Amino acid sequence: MMNPKPNLEIWLERGLFASRWLMAPMYVGLVIALIGLIAIFFQELIHAIPLLLSGQADAEDAIMLSLSLIDLSLAGNLVLIVIFSGYENFVSKLDIGETADRPSWMGTVDFSGLKMKLVASIVAISAIALLKAFLAATDKGAAIDETKLLWLVIIHLTFVLSGVLLALMDWLASLTDKH
Repeated sequence: MMNPKPNLEIWLERGLFASRWLMAPMYVGLVIALIGLIAIFFQELIHAIPLLLSGQADAEDAIMLSLSLIDLSLAGNLVLIVIFSGYENFVSKLDIGETADRPSWMGTVDFSGLKMKLVASIVAISAIALLKAFLAATDKGAAIDETKLLWLVIIHLTFVLSGVLLALMDWLASLTDKH
C-alpha cells in the first residue's frame, strides 16, 4: 500500500505548476513589442517612399530600404515564434481550434526547435546588418570603418558558429534519447 502524499506537498506542487502563468505577462509584453516593430516598419516605409518616388534615391537606397524592412520583418517573425512557442511550451496550449489560418508549426515546435528557429532568425538578422554595413561602406566617397566591419563579421560568424554548435548538441542529444 502506497502512502498518499502529504497535503503540504500537494499544495506546493499545485502552486509550482500554477506559477507557469507568471510568464503570461511577458508574452503580452512581447505582443506590445511586436506592435512597436510594426510602427517602426511603417515609419521607415513612409519616410522612404517620397525619396524613392522623387528620384532623389538610387538603387542602393532602394536596396537599403528593402533590407531594413526585411530586417524588421524577421525581427517580428522572431517575436511571434517566441510568443507562440513559448506560451505553448511553458504556459498553456493555445485552444484556437483547427482553423485554416493556424500555422502548421504551431503546437509542434518543442524547446529544441524553438532554439533553432531563434538562432536561425538571429543569424539572418545579423547577415542583413552585415550586408547593410558593407553596402554603406561602398557608398561613393564614404569613409570605410574597417574596425566596425571587422566586428560585424566576427559577431556574425559567432552567431553562425553558435547555431552550428546548438544544432550539433541537439543532434547528439537525439542520439542519446534512444537509450
